[in-house]
Order: sequence, then structure tokens, then C-alpha cells
Amino acid sequence: MEELREYDVHEAEGRFLQIMERVAAGEEVAITKAGTPIAKVIPLHPGVPRTGRGSLAGAIHIPDDSDELPGDVGDAFGMG
Repeated sequence: MEELREYDVHEAEGRFLQIMERVAAGEEVAITKAGTPIAKVIPLHPGVPRTGRGSLAGAIHIPDDSDELPGDVGDAFGMG
């Protein structure tokens, strides 16, 4: 696992956009003050690399009977 990159609070102020680009790319960054970690900046939604349409082909299997409901469940919703 890659070591967490650290920026002093003053350095982080001057490199804010660079740090945000790193975080947007999926990296986690620590902000320190006088050598003590005070914050961790992490991506809100880790990116999932996709090559385009159909990139998940074969990764998901939907059973042939996926539309069938057990009788009691279908009856409860008026679908039995």
C-alpha cells in the first residue's frame, strides 16, 4: 500500500489545486501542523475506471429466474 502523502498546512494552502487533483484521482492526503496530522483529505466517491459502454460485460450475472417472485411475496403486492 502506498504511503500517505503529507502536506504542512502552509504548504497545502499554496498547493490547494494540486492536492485536490490528487484527491480527485483517488489519492488520500494528510494535512499536518507542526508535524502533527490534523486532517485527512479523501475522495468522496472513489472513481471506478471504465473503458466505456459495456465495460462491465461479464462482471454481472443476472439469473434467468430473476423476475420470478416467491408466491407469498407476489401475493402480498398483488402480483401473484
